[in-house]
Order: sequence, then structure tokens, then C-alpha cells
Amino acid sequence: MLHTIVTRAGGKSVVIGDDQPLTIVGEKINPTGKKKFSKALLSGDFATVRKYAEVQAEAGADILDVNVGVAGIEEEKVLPQAVRVVMDTVNLPLSIDSANPKAIQAALEIYQGKAIVNSVTGEEKSLGALLPIVKKHNAAVIGLTYDEAGPSDDPYKRLEVAKKIMHQAEQMGIAKEDVLIDCLVQPASLEKATAKTTLETIRLVKQELGVNIVLGISNVSFGLPDRKYLNVAFLAMAAAKGMTCAIIDPTVPEIRKTLLAANLLLGHDEFALKWIEYYRAKC
Repeated sequence: MLHTIVTRAGGKSVVIGDDQPLTIVGEKINPTGKKKFSKALLSGDFATVRKYAEVQAEAGADILDVNVGVAGIEEEKVLPQAVRVVMDTVNLPLSIDSANPKAIQAALEIYQGKAIVNSVTGEEKSLGALLPIVKKHNAAVIGLTYDEAGPSDDPYKRLEVAKKIMHQAEQMGIAKEDVLIDCLVQPASLEKATAKTTLETIRLVKQELGVNIVLGISNVSFGLPDRKYLNVAFLAMAAAKGMTCAIIDPTVPEIRKTLLAANLLLGHDEFALKWIEYYRAKC
């Protein structure tokens, strides 16, 4: 059984695998679409970073994603600052989220433990810039299944990109278990079969490569009303197909319930103890 293990020195270690409960990566430390948060980051105010770290840890997140991508920000300086704030606030492993190799490098240099780099794509430029950094810092890495041609609506083409990422990671000396494949979630409003394409890609990647699979679940509902209902439906579908790691907001009650239900029905909650514990805590 293949396991991806990420750690926080002196804190929590997380094992990601098909025989483990679904891993929750908290998505809230991301300024996309959040004007107040963006302004705070630009002004050097990390209070919101600290708050989002605390509430997601309390809600049961296993790993926290840290993204400071705001137009005009000095990411090479601010990303490691945000990572340090989160490390000072909670004891969870981190997913360091940026397309900027220098920012990733700076953040990994101060991180204590084994982090996830989010993310590399199948583009040669991305692979060449980021994989050496991942190897140098003994990190895990998320591989997004698109390349220079952009996202494909053909799951077999996405599989080929996944194979390319795995091959180049292997050539760099990165262990298979340290690569998580993101099968790419796009808004359901873009095209009627986009969610089905992702689900079929999960099946193919799991069957052909046997690696851990991560998805940014809430992307499926972008731009649509009542997003939480779309998110929980897709979360359950993806878990059944073989997703092992979900980037999502664990503070949403419906998300938390769906994660617990999925873990129970997939055999990761013996005697339904966690489900019953959650129910009793509400009463």
C-alpha cells in the first residue's frame, strides 16, 4: 500500500493513502476572491492568516494550504512570513501553494518538517523549475494534470500528463509516494461533462499509477449559487472513485458531515465510532 507522509517537526504527522481516512487540506488561507484578506496581506497584516489557521485546525483539518497570491505582492518575502505565522499558531503540516519557484524555495527553507509543494504542472518550464526544489527539500509535491496545451477534456490525455509528471519526478530522484496527482477540477458551469471528466481521470490514474490523488473540491462550484451542496456531492463522488486527499473548507458543517459519512462508508471508521461521536457532540 502506497503512503504519502507529511510532517511538522514537533507536531502532527499525516499519512495519506487508500487505507486511511480521507485527508483534509484546509483551503481558507488563500486571498483569491477575498478583498479584505488581500489588502491585509499587502499591508503586512497576518491576523487573518492566524485566524484561518486556528479555525481550520479546530474543524479537523489535517494539513493547511498556505497561499498569498495577490497582485502586486512580494511573494518571495510574504509567503515564508505567512508560513512562519501558521507554524507559530498550529502544529499541522503545511501545503505551500504558489506558482513562484523562488517563493516556494524561500518558504521551504524556513519550514520545519516535510511539506507538500502545491503545485507543479506537466509544463516543461514548471517541471524544470520546481522538481529540483522539491527534491532538495525532501518535500512531497502535487502534480496538476495539464501541460502547455492547457486542461484537456479527455481523461486519457490527463492521464498521459500524470505519467509525464511521475516519470520526471522519478528521474529527479523523487519517490513515487511523494507525488500526489491532482486530476483537475473545473467549474461545473463551464461544460456539462467537466465533473465526469475529473471522476474518470481519478479512475484511470488510480488504475494505471496507483498514486495518491488530491482534488481542489470547491473549484467545481465556482461562480454558482448554493455552492456547498455541489461541493458535498462532488466530494462524495470523488472519494468513491479513489481520491485520498481533499483541498476544501473544513469549517463548513455540511463538508465535515460528508467527510465523516464518506469515511464510514468507505471502511475508514470502525464500528462507526467517529460518526457516533460527532452525533453525540451535537446533542
